[in-house]
Amino acid sequence: MIEWFTIAQIGVAVVAGLLCVLLGLVGRVPSDLTMGATAVVELLLIAQLVVAIAAPAFGNSATGSVPEFYTYLISAIILPLAGGFWALVERSRWSTVVLGVVCLAIAVMLYRMEQIWSTQLA
Repeated sequence: MIEWFTIAQIGVAVVAGLLCVLLGLVGRVPSDLTMGATAVVELLLIAQLVVAIAAPAFGNSATGSVPEFYTYLISAIILPLAGGFWALVERSRWSTVVLGVVCLAIAVMLYRMEQIWSTQLA
C-alpha cells in the first residue's frame, strides 16, 4: 500500500460517509450526489486492489498477514456495491444513511489494512 494514497482514500471515505449520513438524517433519499460519492469510494478501492497486487513486485511487501489484508480489501470492495444496491431497491432516507455508514466503515477498514500492510504486530 502507498501511505499517502491510503490517507487520501480514508479522507474521501470519511467525507463521503458524513455527507451521506447528514443528507439521510435531514430526509434526502439516495441521489446522484450520494451514489456518486459512494462510487468514488468504490473506484478508489479498486485502484487500491491494483496497487496491492503490484506493490510486492516493486519491493513494497506486506509485513502482516497477507490473507487478512486481502480479506479486508475484498470485503471493502463488496460493501459499496451492496450499499448501492440497497439504495436503488429501497429509495428512502435510511438508504442514504446506509450509504454513509458503508463509507465510514470503509474508512475504518482502510486504516486497519494500512496497519496490516506496514506495521508488524507481535
